[in-house]
Amino acid sequence: MGRDGAEGLLAMRQAGAFTIAQDKTSSVVYGMPRVAAEIGAACQVVPLRQISAAAMAIHTR
Repeated sequence: MGRDGAEGLLAMRQAGAFTIAQDKTSSVVYGMPRVAAEIGAACQVVPLRQISAAAMAIHTR
C-alpha cells in the first residue's frame, strides 16, 4: 500500500524538491510514508505536527 505515492515523492526528490514524509508514530496508516522512507524518497521524516515547520525551515534557507 502506498507505493504509487512514494514513487511520485521519489520523482519529486530526484527532480530537486525537498521532500517530507510523516513518521510512523503520528500516522494512522503508515503505508505511503513507510515506503517513502524505505526507498529514500523523503529528505526528512517527521511527526505530523512538525511537517509545516520543516517546510517553512526549508523555505527560509
